Amino acid sequence: MNAELASFSPASLLFLGIGYLLVLFLLALAVERGWVGQTVTRHPAVYTLALGVYASAWAIYGSLELAASNGYGYLAYYLGVAGAFLLAPVLLVPIQRMTRTYQLASLADLFAFRFRSRWVGTLITVVSLLAVLPLLALQVQTLGDGIHLLTGAASPGLLALVFCALSALFAVLFGARHSRLHARHDTLLTVIAFESVIKLGAMLTLGAIALFGVFDGPADLQAWLDGPGQLHQAASAQPDAAHWRTLLLLFFAAALLMPHMFHITFAETLSRRTLLQASWTLPLFLLLMAIPVPLILWAAQAQGHDQAVGAAYLAFVIADTPWVGALAFLAGLAAASGTMIIIALALSGMILNHMLLVAHPPEAQPDLYRWLRWLRRALIVAVILGGWLFYRLIGVHHDLTTLGLAAFVGMAQCLPGLLALLYWPGANRKGMVSGLVVGTVTWLAGLWIPLLTGLPALVIVPLGLEALAGEPVWYVVALVSLAANGLTLILVSLATHTSAGERAAAEACSVDAVIRPKRRPLLATTGADFKHHLARALGTDVAEREVERALSDLGLSPLDGRPYALRRLRDRIQANLSGLMGPSVAQDIVDRYLPYRHDSEEATDDIHFVENRLEAYRSRLTGLARELDGLRRYHRRILTRLPVGLCLFGVDDELLMWNDALAELSGIDGSSVVGARRDGLPVPWSELLGRLLVEQCDHLYKQPVELGGTTRYLTLHRAELPADDDLRGGTVILVEEHSELKWLEDELVHAARLASIGQVAAGVAHEIGNPITGISSLAQNLRYDTEDPGVLETAGQIQQLTDRVSRIVSSLVGFAHGGRHVGGGHFAPVAIASVTDEALHLIRLARSGEDVHYHNRCPPDLEAVGDAQRLQQVMINLLSNARDASEPGGQVIVDARRDGDWVLVSVTDEGHGLDDRVREHLFEPFTTTKPPGEGTGLGLPLVYSIIAEHHGRIEIDSPPPDRARGTRISLWLPTERGDGDTTDEPDTDR
Repeated sequence: MNAELASFSPASLLFLGIGYLLVLFLLALAVERGWVGQTVTRHPAVYTLALGVYASAWAIYGSLELAASNGYGYLAYYLGVAGAFLLAPVLLVPIQRMTRTYQLASLADLFAFRFRSRWVGTLITVVSLLAVLPLLALQVQTLGDGIHLLTGAASPGLLALVFCALSALFAVLFGARHSRLHARHDTLLTVIAFESVIKLGAMLTLGAIALFGVFDGPADLQAWLDGPGQLHQAASAQPDAAHWRTLLLLFFAAALLMPHMFHITFAETLSRRTLLQASWTLPLFLLLMAIPVPLILWAAQAQGHDQAVGAAYLAFVIADTPWVGALAFLAGLAAASGTMIIIALALSGMILNHMLLVAHPPEAQPDLYRWLRWLRRALIVAVILGGWLFYRLIGVHHDLTTLGLAAFVGMAQCLPGLLALLYWPGANRKGMVSGLVVGTVTWLAGLWIPLLTGLPALVIVPLGLEALAGEPVWYVVALVSLAANGLTLILVSLATHTSAGERAAAEACSVDAVIRPKRRPLLATTGADFKHHLARALGTDVAEREVERALSDLGLSPLDGRPYALRRLRDRIQANLSGLMGPSVAQDIVDRYLPYRHDSEEATDDIHFVENRLEAYRSRLTGLARELDGLRRYHRRILTRLPVGLCLFGVDDELLMWNDALAELSGIDGSSVVGARRDGLPVPWSELLGRLLVEQCDHLYKQPVELGGTTRYLTLHRAELPADDDLRGGTVILVEEHSELKWLEDELVHAARLASIGQVAAGVAHEIGNPITGISSLAQNLRYDTEDPGVLETAGQIQQLTDRVSRIVSSLVGFAHGGRHVGGGHFAPVAIASVTDEALHLIRLARSGEDVHYHNRCPPDLEAVGDAQRLQQVMINLLSNARDASEPGGQVIVDARRDGDWVLVSVTDEGHGLDDRVREHLFEPFTTTKPPGEGTGLGLPLVYSIIAEHHGRIEIDSPPPDRARGTRISLWLPTERGDGDTTDEPDTDR
């Protein structure tokens, strides 16, 4: 700087700066208190403006300096980052996917995850720190120079330190409230967006002042450019095409690699759609920031002020009013404070995770979250203080362009590794580290050490590139370091071995990533066990909170013991811990305290996990990959919707598929059992499927299984899928329900049995009929051979009983021939009480069951339409069964009542009741509950046939609804004679 304006006192400028920072504090407080709603804080425009943190003090002052020396070359600063965001679908979105999936909060996290080494993260952190220090010094230097211009203070560094301290306080209060790095900071984003508005508004205002205050509008500006301005344009060296392309590359890399840009772009949990919107909104914002730069430069040149102050600070002198200088200072303060805050926030996390925690693992900390939070806060202050110290020691001796290019060339050394991380799975740790070390050493020797010591740059120009000898140092160093970096990475990666862990991480990080984790069992058996294992490293409280958080994220139960569920839980915990303490430390803790079992067989690919990943990313697939995925989904849908139950087991007995038909049959949702071991399935499936798998049989026919309280008959078929180098093995099981077929077969067997019974019954009836006829004839002859009243009475009873035997035989023959009694005599009104009395009289003649008490409660005048003899036979059978079921002293009650067009007759005993399994077959011939030799099992089938002949209905309740024990048989008989096809069924629900 060549002059000073001295239009402000140090106190007034301090008051102005503190007032601005106080506005930021009030805005942050409003967001924290909810006074500013999420509709504002989470609007995509806020995110775009937060990305405007890229427009650091370089955009306010450095662009003017670069425009004065390189003309339109200053646009490279804006076009480089615009190019990076225009490539968002193929460049930024894949990085966002990885950072969100694996909870990666910084560039060091990403490199450490990809190359599976904690030391890689440490190296990236060191390189980032060395590269960012000149950029931080640039921010502080613009503050110091602005203070010197406006106040004339000989030592502006102390006032700049005050602003740095206030920025650090803001970052501590609103950026380090949480221990977890990978969390959205709505407050911080809103404040940074507000600062971007301040920067843009100030630059547009300064440009308007230049265009309409210094010039009289566009016409006057054009006239000046065509006249006196030509001399100034001729003095400004336009950039060489090669220099221009290199600047574009450096600023392109800065958009991806600078810690503050990486943090805003990827660490803040924003949607993919918002990031894609920023691919055009951020370039628009930067274009608006770039337009005023030449206007301010030309206005200062037209006024002759370009010799009064350094080119970087021409905005302070384009008008002779103090408020213009104050506006330029506020624009620089907004740019510098925002950049310092985000850089400190990002770098503190990198240093904590990849330097401090690597050197001192956080095992058994009494309050891990508080410990990590205060370490981050201390590191935030240290980073901003380090930037101020770098400015005081070094920055005051260099212009902004020198500081800025040193930072951008240094950060660009990570670009070859980042591109290999995304697009070259063959890159390995040795190649990346070797290339980064070679490039970083070249950069340090060519730009950083000369910046620090003032010594001449040490640059070795390779053979064949002697033409670079006369080029600017930054250009030579950038080309040589990046070329050596990339070439070393390629050669070493091709010449050295890549570990299995690196190959797996390379698949996870590639643009078309479909990683294939292995199905390996863990030592922990349930989610609850995770807490005990992790407590040794994290403490009981932290372990419980982290496990519960992971379970909640996945929607799993702590008691879920499925291997697939446990693997998902382990991966989620590792991802969450990555956001807390970095991927390297998180991986070490998880590998140590949640290890896999080593005694298991060789692990196979986790197909279910792969399919879930394909489903998540299928909308992004294109070309042949999209066609193949469509074919996969079609085949998967066929298996899922197959009308036959299907399940698939891996070679390790882990369930991989459970289709919809099997879910409906079993009542078990597939999502709750997929990933479980065969022996962990619910009853009866573990035993049933186990028989097929363990016994190595191909078929199981009509296996009885209790499902939903009923017996179902299932047929299982097994098919083995042999494994080879390209195909995964397993076992497919088809489950068919043959319950209806089994019931139909039982009906056919029953019908055949009845047919054979009919043949036997016909023969028996014929053989019984002749003796019964003889007995009946002898009884009739007794009437003529004696006058003894007792003998005559006995003869009458013999005649009556033989007639009953004849009717029974006739009924049995009718049942055997047609399954129903042949229509008998004329149906007439029958008194139910009279039929019951006669049946009881015959029951008592048997002289058994005399200690059972019978009660006929049928109304004398209640009549039903039917055959009196057959209804008496019904009552005899029912009363005999009730007598046999009753205990000594028991009660047998016969009751009857009118029920609409029906007569309801019930026989109730106080016996032991009926077994549910027997009750279903009581009306089948030869079904009896009596001991062998005491019952034929024909009584109730005949009762059923007689009631059916009367178009009635029979039901059994055991026990009855109004009793604790016993059996009640209910009969519905019609009160009027009707056709069986038209008579309504009795309402049994009354």
